[in-house]
Amino acid sequence: MKIIIINGPNLNLLGKREPEIYGSETFEDFFRTLQLKYKNVELSYFQSNIEGELIDKLHEVGFTFDGVILNAAAYTHTSVGIGDAVKGIETPVVEVHISNIHAREEFRQHSYIAPNAKGVLFGFGLKGYELAIQSFL
Repeated sequence: MKIIIINGPNLNLLGKREPEIYGSETFEDFFRTLQLKYKNVELSYFQSNIEGELIDKLHEVGFTFDGVILNAAAYTHTSVGIGDAVKGIETPVVEVHISNIHAREEFRQHSYIAPNAKGVLFGFGLKGYELAIQSFL
């Protein structure tokens, strides 16, 4: 099974940025933990702050991978293009958010991805990524 985690803008700052919301662990450290725990899954990881690069990655993996875990971060609420990319690929996508987006600003409560996603997980911290992996197994 091949699953990719795709993270959007500012998630490269996990562990440094707003630790009261996002925690103090870097995503790279967390990803290594996932790889050790899910040895039977070919896990890969991609992060970009650039909307077009996220779309290109979805197109690249969207017909050959078994699952995509997507945290498009702020682009979730603004990018029709990323929503269209999720709609246009065959690989199922689980949308993940570290924080509870419904407990934050009103604009964060709308997702252009969710209508085309297999499911949405939010508010479970980094554990949401693991729950998304389990949804594909």
